[in-house]
Amino acid sequence: MTDSDRVLLPRMRTPEEIQPLVAGCLRGLEFEAKPAFGELVVTIPAASAVEACRRLKSDPDLRFDYLRCLSGVDLGEGLEVVYHLFSVSKRHKMALKAAVAKDDPRLASVVGVWKGADWHEREAAEMFGIDFEGHPHLKTLLLIDGFEGHPLLKSFTIGGIPSDEEEANVKNG
Repeated sequence: MTDSDRVLLPRMRTPEEIQPLVAGCLRGLEFEAKPAFGELVVTIPAASAVEACRRLKSDPDLRFDYLRCLSGVDLGEGLEVVYHLFSVSKRHKMALKAAVAKDDPRLASVVGVWKGADWHEREAAEMFGIDFEGHPHLKTLLLIDGFEGHPLLKSFTIGGIPSDEEEANVKNG
């Protein structure tokens, strides 16, 4: 391979470089943005998640066209869904976070924005009990049919063994 055969990709944009672009894209929505762990982390209300995702994907300066991962997180006092986004053409990444109430974990599906969200949402639904409203096929993916509970919740017990959360409550009275 010669030097002329190599494709040179533009360098990755830093979180500080994309932060003003994201702020412009999300203008009119409530959000908080800060660089962390080498990428921009933006926190939004759950009700704005789909709109924010649509904007971030379609904005010509951002083009977050690839959903790297969608993760559920049990923070103890509540749940969170984290969308890890990447722009193939612009070469930058970010994380978008939406808090979800633990007692009624609902969030609109983003399968209409990124088809790849399908399995990620199904996994988060099974493991954390999050209802992704409008998901086209929210059925069992990893667990056996009839499985009771959500194994990645901190409150989940395995065969009578208390969870860390329950054990802490017993110790602290």
